[in-house]
Amino acid sequence: MNWLTNFVRPKLKKLVKREVPEDFWHKCPACDYMIFHRDLEANLSVCQQCGHHLRLSAKERLKLMFDDGKYQRIELPKAPHDPLKFRDQKRYTDRLKEARNKTEEKDAIIVAHGTMGNLPVVIAVLNFDFMGGSMGAAVGDGLITAARLAVVQQAPLIAVTASGGARMQEGAISLMQMPRTIIAVQEVREAKLPYIVVLADPTTGGVSASFAMLGDIHIAEKGAMIGFAGARVIEQTVRETLPDGFQRAEYLLEHGMIDIVTDRSELRDTLIRVIALLRQPTPSGKILTLQQSGHDEASETIAPRTTPHTLDPTSA
Repeated sequence: MNWLTNFVRPKLKKLVKREVPEDFWHKCPACDYMIFHRDLEANLSVCQQCGHHLRLSAKERLKLMFDDGKYQRIELPKAPHDPLKFRDQKRYTDRLKEARNKTEEKDAIIVAHGTMGNLPVVIAVLNFDFMGGSMGAAVGDGLITAARLAVVQQAPLIAVTASGGARMQEGAISLMQMPRTIIAVQEVREAKLPYIVVLADPTTGGVSASFAMLGDIHIAEKGAMIGFAGARVIEQTVRETLPDGFQRAEYLLEHGMIDIVTDRSELRDTLIRVIALLRQPTPSGKILTLQQSGHDEASETIAPRTTPHTLDPTSA
């Protein structure tokens, strides 16, 4: 019996055992609800139990936003490679290599163009999976490329932000991207083109202090964290307890910092309506002139009544 239980049975179990992939089930970080991966994909990575918006990759966002999920990516300029020879616990070059292997992308930004609702658009998306979507020289170059492409194509520019802020491994070079991206946004404005920002979770630091908060329209996903410094840093600085929902999209909407908070399932339709309104500022209806009969009346114009009708208060 010991031979059967200690040797044969484990061998049989090993033969028939099926390993369940780790990504088959996902736990919602808000309510701990376990979600099957296919259900999560079908619901655009939104928890079915509590409505929490989980993070999307940059490629998933582009597929969600463009018509039929079709778009053309733009080759971005090659940024300086580790200009400061930075090293903390790891070399910066090693961190870049790990992020590139993980995401199969060169850096934390993707720029593409296509159509939304049959309207041409240029979209720049920050990839939080790549070193927290941090902004270095490559991200600055990417946004400048997106802005200039929008001007050439006379198309609106949409920036989708999800970032922890400036990339510390590039030091002052990273901080220089803040004014560079601001200038890029100004080029779009001078061309009289719409610049729309979609604020995803999280949008913080140098990104929120530059191009992320310069949009003509700011649209945030539900529950997105948006701010500059972290809540704990602010509490320790001001020595006060922050209000509930501080730095969340709904709080910013209530205080006039953003324009729209929307569910991810409604984001694309919302963007199409906003673009259509911004690109068609004049009435679409045809203006007709009134024709009058009679040779003397042909030259007359309709004037407002010169003697307005007034009510006699004593007749009431």
